[in-house]
Amino acid sequence: MSTVLQIKQVTKSYGAAPALDAVDFSLPDDAYISLLGPSGSGKTTLLRVIAGFEEPDSGSILFHGKRLDGVQPRDRGIGFVFQNFALFPHLSVAENVAFGLRNRKVDPVTDPRALASRVQDMLALVGLKGFDDRAVTQISGGQRQRVALARTLVTEPKMVLLDEPLGALDANLRGRMRSELKIIRERCGVTFLHVTGSESEALAMGDLVLVLDRGRIAQAAASDVVYNSPASAAVARYLNCYNLFAGAVVEDAFVGPAGRFPLNASRRKAPQPAYAIRYDRVAIRPRDARLSDDEVRIEGDFIASEYSGAAVNSFFSLDGGHVFEVESHLSHARPPAFVEKDRYALVWKKEDALVFG
Repeated sequence: MSTVLQIKQVTKSYGAAPALDAVDFSLPDDAYISLLGPSGSGKTTLLRVIAGFEEPDSGSILFHGKRLDGVQPRDRGIGFVFQNFALFPHLSVAENVAFGLRNRKVDPVTDPRALASRVQDMLALVGLKGFDDRAVTQISGGQRQRVALARTLVTEPKMVLLDEPLGALDANLRGRMRSELKIIRERCGVTFLHVTGSESEALAMGDLVLVLDRGRIAQAAASDVVYNSPASAAVARYLNCYNLFAGAVVEDAFVGPAGRFPLNASRRKAPQPAYAIRYDRVAIRPRDARLSDDEVRIEGDFIASEYSGAAVNSFFSLDGGHVFEVESHLSHARPPAFVEKDRYALVWKKEDALVFG
């Protein structure tokens, strides 16, 4: 697979604080890429540097093998879909989509018939056929999101950057737009770089997931690899599906405030030592339940359960005040009702834990 974008040791600071710290990665052509990170990790800064709205302090950006230093945003061949859509409220749907074609610097489309034909094709692509004359103030959030995408795609960019494109939509619409964005991208055959702070969105949409941690790429891998094998405790924390414990590896165990956990053979090199067990790898048992040789256990007081449709998440307070979470999938069996403040054994297999450091 060919490479569409290369970021080489890109650094960008605002005052003394580095927003991007020697960022280095390559993106394949014709792919959906998720860029995941918490607020303040540098996601939007990275997008703005790629688009040309900001210049990096050092490093280089290559797009289809050519450096972008000093190239104006409009001349880069890279589309940008803003989080708030940035539509023109006084223009109709068709006029918004036509704006970029009519006003671009190189080869503007001024022939009314050619312009109308291109706009109609793009509205059909994003599922808005027949919406031409609607005011953008009179359509739904999901429809405005598609108008913003159509306005970008109609200029035929070689890559599209999306800055938290689903953030302004309600939960039900976000779910539908995930699949629609993937379908639209496949039809266009260009790379989408989709920035999000939602771990579920990043994993569901990305062929490749980049995790940004304090201005650096902490992991770049397929979504199932990131989910099952996070590269560090920071990545595991962003995924919001792992219980994490601080401590240190001492001989054949991980020792910390939560207790002593015997280890399996595998460990991951990481800057900070930590022990992680995924929510859905834990069983809840009575305190007197027997433990097999390959299992680890701690005890906790039941706090509450939260039903989420396909699963139930149960919360326990450990002796040090740490809240421990267990996810029970209802496709297996509905978990029994637990008694508030009663004590339970929380059990997992040694081999299911991830040990960092």
